[in-house]
Amino acid sequence: QEEIQEVKEEGNLDALFNSLDKIEEEAKSQEEPAWRPSGIPEEDVRSAVVPYLLKHRAYLQKILKEKEKENRKAAESVLAGRDRIAELQQLIEARKRAWQ
Repeated sequence: QEEIQEVKEEGNLDALFNSLDKIEEEAKSQEEPAWRPSGIPEEDVRSAVVPYLLKHRAYLQKILKEKEKENRKAAESVLAGRDRIAELQQLIEARKRAWQ
């Protein structure tokens, strides 16, 4: 009996048993069965991982659209620059001919 009391005191078992009793009482009011792992880790984490992955995918799609928009603007700017260079080359050639 003394050994049992020493083990209970060392492991703080009274507090642990009390918290276990409290958990058991709280579980009695639940109508649904508690979640238990299926034994297939991929399926068990799916419910936690899928929402995160969907949110991350939406974020990446948003960033992709922004980058595509920036790229379109840059491409338009490059094309406008090329057109301006072609105009200036023609102007230079025209003035060069005029001097000769």
